[in-house]
Amino acid sequence: MSGTSYDVIIIGSGPGGYVTAIRAAQLGLKTAIVEREHLGGICLNWGCIPTKALLRSAEILDNANHAKSFGLKLEGKMTADVKDVVARSRGVSARLNGGVAFLMKKNKIDVIWGEAKLTKPGEISVGKSTKPVVEPQNPVPKGVKGEGTYTAKHIIVATGARPRALPGIEPDGKLIWTYFEAMKPDVMPKSLVVMGSGAIGIEFASFYRSMGAEVTVVEVMPQVMPVEDAEISAFARKQLEKRGLKILTEAKVAKVEKGANSVTAHVETKDGKVEKITADRLISAVGVQGNIEGLGLEALGVKTDRGCIVIDGYGKTNVPGLYAIGDVAGPPMLAHKAEHEGVICIEKIAGVPGVHPMEMGRIPGCTYCNPQVASVGLTEAKAKEQGRDIRVGRYSFAANGKAIALGEDQGMIKTIFDKKTGELIGAHMVGAEVTELIQGFVVAMNLETTEEELMHTIFPHPTLSEMMKESVLDAYGRVLNA
Repeated sequence: MSGTSYDVIIIGSGPGGYVTAIRAAQLGLKTAIVEREHLGGICLNWGCIPTKALLRSAEILDNANHAKSFGLKLEGKMTADVKDVVARSRGVSARLNGGVAFLMKKNKIDVIWGEAKLTKPGEISVGKSTKPVVEPQNPVPKGVKGEGTYTAKHIIVATGARPRALPGIEPDGKLIWTYFEAMKPDVMPKSLVVMGSGAIGIEFASFYRSMGAEVTVVEVMPQVMPVEDAEISAFARKQLEKRGLKILTEAKVAKVEKGANSVTAHVETKDGKVEKITADRLISAVGVQGNIEGLGLEALGVKTDRGCIVIDGYGKTNVPGLYAIGDVAGPPMLAHKAEHEGVICIEKIAGVPGVHPMEMGRIPGCTYCNPQVASVGLTEAKAKEQGRDIRVGRYSFAANGKAIALGEDQGMIKTIFDKKTGELIGAHMVGAEVTELIQGFVVAMNLETTEEELMHTIFPHPTLSEMMKESVLDAYGRVLNA
């Protein structure tokens, strides 16, 4: 049994799974990871990474078509070759997929190839994968193990999530897409309906608009990107509509009629009126759901709630020796949350001193549309709901020298402070590169920084980051450059 017995087995090799495996190995634990499809999971192969590669192509195309505003001359209008854009995106994923394989080998982590099922506490059976590797991923790493029975003192479920489908509007892979099909279209649609305006929906809406498609976004909630601060959401909506996106809020796709090569969405508004919108394709982006099926959870009596495994602050389930992390353990369903959650889980298992549960209010969220949106902490509305007495600061990109020089003067930064203590309790941004800026406020919140300390921090000039300080100053009536 020496080759099949481990200290830790992790089911799933997405960001949460493979990072947890590496940390386990660093802590001296004999570790194995089970994967049924491709190392790196959805994020690396079909989500976070390849979408950013697509959006980078879109950004360059947008910039090229506005070259004249920078004093540059390009002959004719730049166009996109969808085949090459997709090929670059898939190549980026394949490169990183190989990188995860290297990290497994480097850290002496056994890769078990196949589908895992919990048979009893401390034991799994691995059968043949029903989801074989799809192109253009790298070949299965050499030296992996396969079907059989494996045991471990600790088993961590990190099986991620998949697209949620609405009854009657199920994706068919041809006319109704999930992010899988939207990631690698065989032809570029001339028109699209995007159902849902969360991060996935808005990113694809932004990408396809840059590629020249006519895009309509349908959102059931009153605002686009519903989890964001209302003021930031309204600003982003205005900019997206300037780019030509049509956005319908407080509306839902009631049904879809399929044609030979088109779909007609029946969009019902809050007043009961129905608008028929015909487009080449419809993208279903109404959220994701945890992959909890087929794992044997029911037989072991593992507690679940709304399609996710119930855990404590350290990833423990109600079954001794069984843990869960990442998307399968519930929202927010973000890769960086999964990674941090996994490290907490394995360090608690290993007895590392000082481990504490994750601060859920300090997890940043990023949406990579044009313009970008990023946030951490409480929105203004949530802070008021909690009865907080707050100070709010705002600063416009239009007053920042670097933003103007970049030709990116449309955006804003908003900070929210507890009026009594000076604690930074929320930060919200919209505009160029805010997904890179937000981490400054995340660090500040993690260090329990006050407004006083932020005001006395020196930000380099000229940078976009200067707006962060100006927003803080504005909250206290001390803004300098506005």
